[in-house]
Amino acid sequence: MAASSTSRSLLLLAAAAAAIILALSSSLPCAAAKSGRRSPSSAHLTAGFTRVKLAESQFVVQKPYDVPLRERYEQSGGVRRMWVFASDKPISSSHPGGARTEIKVNKIYSSGVWQFEGDMFVPSGTSGASVMQIFGAATHATTLMLHVYGGRLTYYHQLTKVLAEHVYDRWVRLNVVHDVARGNVTAFVDGERKLSAAGHGGKEHYFKFGVYKQSRHQPSRRRLVRYLYV
Repeated sequence: MAASSTSRSLLLLAAAAAAIILALSSSLPCAAAKSGRRSPSSAHLTAGFTRVKLAESQFVVQKPYDVPLRERYEQSGGVRRMWVFASDKPISSSHPGGARTEIKVNKIYSSGVWQFEGDMFVPSGTSGASVMQIFGAATHATTLMLHVYGGRLTYYHQLTKVLAEHVYDRWVRLNVVHDVARGNVTAFVDGERKLSAAGHGGKEHYFKFGVYKQSRHQPSRRRLVRYLYV
């Protein structure tokens, strides 16, 4: 992990992704994340879904283009850790986006109902970070973004749309369902429905998770999250 003694401001995501599942159902086409430890409160959410097996090569790490992977990403003990500094470069010299270390789940879909499931840990003090996305839309770059501000998990940067009030220092189970045909997204936190929102169109989509700097609402100098991996 990145040294905490550095003078540069740090955005850090520690991800435990033993809970990433992509599942596809013939009657309800979808993707869910594969989990070695599914909590009882959310087990019913993936019922009827068929797991889509993912190779490690399909977990594509996007990090600042001018630093080695080992300086922004670590995978050990069932945990993926990702971090960035506020002064970091984007993922390429021509990319307009901000600092991030994220994993793109390289499984593109354009129809059906897809589900993401993941276990996330956000240390106290982390604020101003996108921790999960559904990429691809017609009117936006994304269909969904979940941010963390002051211990609250929010829909984009909207502090009036809070999915969970206290996400610091505990494992949180995320289930996000994207119904492409109906154009809607539903998000569950620890098995409870917390968000229903309209999609933003688009022809191709994929899931992302990690740390992506967000600058609204007095962001913290250091930002960290964890996801379990399989």
